[in-house]
Amino acid sequence: PLRRPGQWLSALVLLVLFAMFVHTVLTNRRFQWATVGDYFLSGSILRGLELTLWLTAAVMATGYLLGIAVAAMRLSRNPVLSSLSFGFVWLLRSVPPLVQLLFWYELASLYPQLSFGLPFGPAVATVRTAHLFSGILAAYVGLTLDVAAFSSEIVRGGILSVDRGQTQAAQALGLGNARIFRRIVLPQAMPAIVPASGNLLIGMLKATSIVSVIAVQDLLYSSQLIYNQNYLIIPLLLVATLWYIILTTLLSVGQYFVERRFARGSGGGNGRTRRGFWQLLRGNAPLLGRTGTELAGIG
Repeated sequence: PLRRPGQWLSALVLLVLFAMFVHTVLTNRRFQWATVGDYFLSGSILRGLELTLWLTAAVMATGYLLGIAVAAMRLSRNPVLSSLSFGFVWLLRSVPPLVQLLFWYELASLYPQLSFGLPFGPAVATVRTAHLFSGILAAYVGLTLDVAAFSSEIVRGGILSVDRGQTQAAQALGLGNARIFRRIVLPQAMPAIVPASGNLLIGMLKATSIVSVIAVQDLLYSSQLIYNQNYLIIPLLLVATLWYIILTTLLSVGQYFVERRFARGSGGGNGRTRRGFWQLLRGNAPLLGRTGTELAGIG
């Protein structure tokens, strides 16, 4: 007799549905796959792709460093630092990234000029805000702060996942705080930090598409500029979609191997710690979804 007929039946139904989906995508002429191929490697699309990659890398690098500092403040015994970091995370997690970008882009409406100097003293330099905060800078600042808020919680959660008794035992042996953190806390915290950080990176790559609202010529906005001229909306959206799928797939593959490396290093090689490659890929590949704050898997 067939074992587990329910699983086989559900698998068969899913395969049939998948085959129907592939068939309709490939045979529907309205997708205009020939046009997709014509624009897939066009100069405008590749320049937008380059800006998307640059913005993602810059935002993640700066935002994560700032997030580490915020996490350290939150874990500090200083009530002022802890309260300030809590307020920072609370505010940034409460405001959608698109709203943050629009506020930074319209900062000149609140502060026409920015002055630099001693607090409550004379200004050393003054600059017009409209000249300073271009669309790309507003996007960089807004997304960086968003990454900082969520990465700080990722780092803090990873550190708190380490049994405090181990650090107390290390202190009893006379080890310094820096050595305890480097040799004991960090290696055990990384298996918890890496998966969430990978999800944050993938989410932020897709979240950069919101910068098209403030006319930053990323991958999506480059596609929009083209289809605003030739009205080939679906093919150009498919071009952007395919590039996002390719990039998220590559990042998912990298995330899988990095997770496996840290799981092996921490002795967490069981099935509960390691996620299957295809499971990880299916979880990160979809393009549709909300912005990076939700895709980070926090909050």
